Amino acid sequence: MTLVEISGLTYSYPAAERAALADLNLTIESGEFVVLAGLSGSGKSTLLRAISGLVPHFHGGSIAGSVCVGGLDTRAHGPGELAAVVGSLFQDPETQIVLGTPRSELGFGPENRGWTDPVVARAVEETALALAIETLLDRPVGELSGGELQRVALGATLSARPAVVCLDEPTSQLDPVAGDELIGLLRRLNEDSDMAVVLAEHRLERCLAAADRVLALEDGRLAFDGAPERFLEWALEFQPALVTPGARLLAGSGLPPVPGVKRARAALRSAGLNAGTAEQDVARPSLSSRRSPPDETLRFNGVWHELRDGPAILRGVDLRIARGERVALMGRNGAGKSTLLRHAAGLMQPTRGKVSAAGRVALLLQSPRDYLVHDSVRGEADAAALAAVGLGHLAERHPRDLSGGEQQRLALAAVLGDPRRLAADTVLCLDEPTRGMDRAVKEELIRLLNGLQTAVVVATHDPEFAASFASRVVLLADGRVIADAAASEVLSGGTYFATESARILDGAGGALLPEQAVALLRGNRVEAAV
Repeated sequence: MTLVEISGLTYSYPAAERAALADLNLTIESGEFVVLAGLSGSGKSTLLRAISGLVPHFHGGSIAGSVCVGGLDTRAHGPGELAAVVGSLFQDPETQIVLGTPRSELGFGPENRGWTDPVVARAVEETALALAIETLLDRPVGELSGGELQRVALGATLSARPAVVCLDEPTSQLDPVAGDELIGLLRRLNEDSDMAVVLAEHRLERCLAAADRVLALEDGRLAFDGAPERFLEWALEFQPALVTPGARLLAGSGLPPVPGVKRARAALRSAGLNAGTAEQDVARPSLSSRRSPPDETLRFNGVWHELRDGPAILRGVDLRIARGERVALMGRNGAGKSTLLRHAAGLMQPTRGKVSAAGRVALLLQSPRDYLVHDSVRGEADAAALAAVGLGHLAERHPRDLSGGEQQRLALAAVLGDPRRLAADTVLCLDEPTRGMDRAVKEELIRLLNGLQTAVVVATHDPEFAASFASRVVLLADGRVIADAAASEVLSGGTYFATESARILDGAGGALLPEQAVALLRGNRVEAAV
């Protein structure tokens, strides 16, 4: 059964210089699990908005062609009517939650469908259990972390069991455990109910192994449509920034790319490349300067943050940040990462302990839209800041019409200002700054951050970004620092807080990135041939 039929779709946002989607033709069948790939600004979010009816009914602009979803033509039926067929979760879940508690949010869709009270209660309970938010059901939404809000918004999308669900970066604020569980849940719902899943994602290593089909967009046009294995081969040749770390590792070793850690390890074994025999170690940065940091710019001394009649979010945190350090702050959802950064910037005060900073602490929170208040990109930041984040060419666009990754970069420009004017004792704190960014844009961000003289602390769930950016990783759990060491120690040899290359090699040699893994394997191959 065809659920989505798109014919000759061309769409342009108001005042846009070029079309966001250009002459798209495709169909999506019941029960398909479709991954939507593409660089930032390629049209992924716009396509999802078109399927849900937000384009053009909410965003305006000009449109040609047709989109039919579940037999409803989106030109004649708006988002409200289409909600009976389409469930949507976009990159800013904070704006999709309108009720006071998660229980109310999860029950809203089923109640509007006219389900009886017992059936609504069952749907809420099953969805909450599947997403591990059963303990959050009666919490005020204002007390939830960004990742918890994302799971609640996702639960509200899934609880009414729509025929097709459109998800825009649904794992971007989820910890590695929750992200993997989400993909597994979507696959299970897809198999059990024939629900079609259309998932836009930049961290393709998380979802390709579950996909039936990959659609790749390039400048608003359909550049690829096929199986995941064929997609990786295509991407290696035509769009390298979309290649997963595991595929880059295999290609660098002379092997065909395959999705998933299990299949990659099997491919290495078949080729006689047993990473487990590696003896050499990747060079690890010295920690001596961290243990006694010179030019200390930020310090947490025994910091606690306790909620009135609630749990402690931070528990005796002792942490020092030195000038020029690059620190990745990691941990599961609700571990205290965002709260720690808010304390650093003075937005929250500890109930016990002390936070001291040598200079300004600049903070970019998880929701970029909180920083965007003008009618044009030009109004949000000066020209130097826009140029630094690669958005100078979009100066006349409305911030609302940017992709999620572009909005993230624009918010960074607003917080950062002209990088050349930053004082050396500034500490730049970024909360999930890579949300909505493809690998190429992440690499640009890394170059930008590494060009600063200031300390940078980044809260992230992306181990690939952490491995490329940080020399030091601080791991939080239940508000406590449980690990504080070199990135090569924390991000290798594990399961959830490890890069894909480290998982494929089982932590051998401390290699975190594909290039390091390839060098390690080549050394093994030479030794085996001697």
